Amino acid sequence: MLGSDATAEGISLDALPISRRTGSEPLTAHGTAAGATLADFWAWACSDVISNRLRGILAEYIVAFALGVADGVRTEWDAVDLRLPDGLDVEVKSAAYVQSWSQQQLSRIGFDIVPAKGWNARTDVVAAVPHRPSRVYVFCLLHHTDKATIDPLNLDQWEFYVTPTIALDAALGAQTRISLARLRAITPSSVTFGELAARVAECAAVPT
Repeated sequence: MLGSDATAEGISLDALPISRRTGSEPLTAHGTAAGATLADFWAWACSDVISNRLRGILAEYIVAFALGVADGVRTEWDAVDLRLPDGLDVEVKSAAYVQSWSQQQLSRIGFDIVPAKGWNARTDVVAAVPHRPSRVYVFCLLHHTDKATIDPLNLDQWEFYVTPTIALDAALGAQTRISLARLRAITPSSVTFGELAARVAECAAVPT
């Protein structure tokens, strides 16, 4: 048996090509469908789209959908969240007032903006110095505050703050987190889902 760091002739340790699945793929045992599908797993594991982790991934998908690049698959652990065909790299952050767990009060809004030695999934290279590698940041705020009616799939419950990364670097340097008030000082107006693609294009055109 090969260990995790072992290699052998004829065995490739290259990155696995990930194909987009439909959800209809069955779980199998001894070559026979076991009675559950990948969609069943998705429903079991991914229904809480208000939770921090899944809400963040949903926000990435919403932005990808708005930009017309949601037809592939998400790359886990890449240095940037979205890589567009024209070379634009986009970082997506999300926050919400309402959480799926019991709360004493609405959550205070803030976004992680820490410069990091990110890993480029395409080149398998880790950055030599901490930085923000994307050209544009999209901060996604699920602004709805009523737990009875909150629905992250309702795009009207989101607002989006788009800013060139160069503006964050100039205003905040190596700061690791930004409050909503500070973000609004840098990016005074939010946009809706329908306006998102145009605002990203505007910010991408800002000279670096």
